[in-house]
Amino acid sequence: MSARVLVVDDVLPNVKLLEARLSAEYFNVQTAYSGPEALAKAVADPPDIVLLDVMMPGMDGFEVCRRLKAEPRTRHVPVVMVTALSAAEDRVRGLECGADDFLTKPVRDLALYARIRSLVRLKMLADEWRLRSDTSERFGMPESVAPGERDLPTDGARVCVVDELPGLAKTLEKALAGEGAFVELAGDAAAARAMAESGACDAVLVNTLMRKTDGLRLCAELRASERARNVPLLAVLDDGDEARLAKALDLGVTDYLLTPIESNELVARVRTQIRRKRYIDALRANYERNMALALTDELTGLHNRRYMEAHLGGLLRRALQSGRPLTLLVVDIDLFKNVNDTYGHLAGDDVLRAVANRLQRNLRPFDTVARWGGEEFLVAMPDADRKIGLMVAERLRAKVAENPIELAEQPNGVPITISVGVASAEKPGEDLASLMKAADEALYRAKQNGRNRIESA
Repeated sequence: MSARVLVVDDVLPNVKLLEARLSAEYFNVQTAYSGPEALAKAVADPPDIVLLDVMMPGMDGFEVCRRLKAEPRTRHVPVVMVTALSAAEDRVRGLECGADDFLTKPVRDLALYARIRSLVRLKMLADEWRLRSDTSERFGMPESVAPGERDLPTDGARVCVVDELPGLAKTLEKALAGEGAFVELAGDAAAARAMAESGACDAVLVNTLMRKTDGLRLCAELRASERARNVPLLAVLDDGDEARLAKALDLGVTDYLLTPIESNELVARVRTQIRRKRYIDALRANYERNMALALTDELTGLHNRRYMEAHLGGLLRRALQSGRPLTLLVVDIDLFKNVNDTYGHLAGDDVLRAVANRLQRNLRPFDTVARWGGEEFLVAMPDADRKIGLMVAERLRAKVAENPIELAEQPNGVPITISVGVASAEKPGEDLASLMKAADEALYRAKQNGRNRIESA
């Protein structure tokens, strides 16, 4: 995986060395020699990741990171601080500024490349969900106001700690006690899988140094699990074991801690992963909500035409491949204009809702009904031939006509009837356009022949 990397350092040899090493690994490298230059370049053309020195004159790396995370165009760009500072308080300070990692010089190549690829993968995931959310808004849905990742709370989080000893879990539980967090200890791989796959975990912390359980294998299994693959995964590793760290990142571990573990760094990294998960969850929920709204008729609650057009193609392909029939019913409310003209458009809306409800209540669970447009509805019935389609159409016609529809302006109700056109695809070679045309022509005949009736293609 390649990526666009912005290297920021005020020392020319350091920049050139990193540029050469990264270019040899086929990364696309940009360079900056000061904080203001880095900010200008990142905002003008956001990179995939920033490698940022801390000790720079004028504006140090901590301030650059804060500004990058405050700027809308760059707040989602991962930042890795690369510095000679090695104290735990410096690492925590960097993480609290928004940095995604804190690497101490001299940086080992294997770990650096694996970390870059890991963070870029995570960025691509978030970018994809942001793009989907933006796309769904173009369907006319209300624009979502999603908080920034760093603005999200971590209260009430559930963290699973996988370890043979309770020390890590107790440290984390004590540090997060004021946030209402729940820390649960899993003593083996089976318990860890059960917790992670339950859907209730905000993060999983795996001690890969356990004696009885292969921690890296567990990480690989969790990433392969469909129900657990989206849970943030942190690994505890030995400081200096570069190969094992690179392997953990390649397996999909989202963050790591090196022994000896400093409690403030532990908490800072866990909080970052909880926020990231909640941010992605919010984007995903926003997308799914917007798409549901975009594919639903707001007035009746039925599927809308956009959804039905996409759905029909799949239904017909499946019907033709399986050799089973597919029947369409085109339903139109008779003399609907008279309702609007006599009682007003609000009454017309009430009639549309009532008819939609009667149609939906009298169909099979796997039939699909949509508001096709105006006062017209479309029903798709898989595994139903023409004979069944006619029986169902007659039942729908009778149920709509059975009782007048109550209106505020007309307490005794208004009698409403429907006309229905029926067409079936029962032979190989049928296409959707001809099927729809046949149903429409049948509906037209029903209208011409007196309304409140069924006609078949």
